[in-house]
Amino acid sequence: MMEDSVLFSVKLSLWVAAVATVFVVLVGVTVAFFLARRTFRGKELLDVLFTLPLVLPPTVTGYYLIVVFGRNGLIGLPLFEWTGLNIMFTWYAAVLASFVVALPLMIKTTRAAIESVDESLILASYTLGHSEWWTALKVILPMAKKGILAGTVLSFARAMGEFGATLMLAGNIPGKTNTMPLAIYSAASSGDRAQANTMVLLFTVIAALFLYIANKLNKRVLS
Repeated sequence: MMEDSVLFSVKLSLWVAAVATVFVVLVGVTVAFFLARRTFRGKELLDVLFTLPLVLPPTVTGYYLIVVFGRNGLIGLPLFEWTGLNIMFTWYAAVLASFVVALPLMIKTTRAAIESVDESLILASYTLGHSEWWTALKVILPMAKKGILAGTVLSFARAMGEFGATLMLAGNIPGKTNTMPLAIYSAASSGDRAQANTMVLLFTVIAALFLYIANKLNKRVLS
């Protein structure tokens, strides 16, 4: 039987990753479609901005999130003044951090899948009188669905593994914001090798499972 603290961290990580992934899919597919099917000035610059969290150190991403969503942040301050809501040191902050770091994976994977759709099929849909909206829903996205699913799986795994930005924005509060990566860090720091080993092994199995699923989906996309 797992300890209650370990079980809490597992449940919290799954919940945070699930909620973050919902928003990642909604935003990621929209942005990816826009980048894949539109030509406009600054397009690649926009792509770079969305991709930055993928290459920046998590602490840098976390710092930006504090600047924007912290109690005195650009969005955090007016949000607190208007609603009394403070995102910092809550599970909402963990979701936000996971969303930001996982979004680039979704955008990159989905954009590649959409761009791989046969252009002749899209033109045929237009020729038959179907609108761009109808074509997107009935032709492009269905044909790119395996790539979208692969991006969803990878994004979920990345959201579960988020550490640095989560630590800075949500903190490491036992029983409140300590996701699995944070709980592993705490256990290792305090010398609790047994608990750290249990969580590390469990997390490795979960991550390997999601990578296996993503690889299978990617192979189907490429075949």
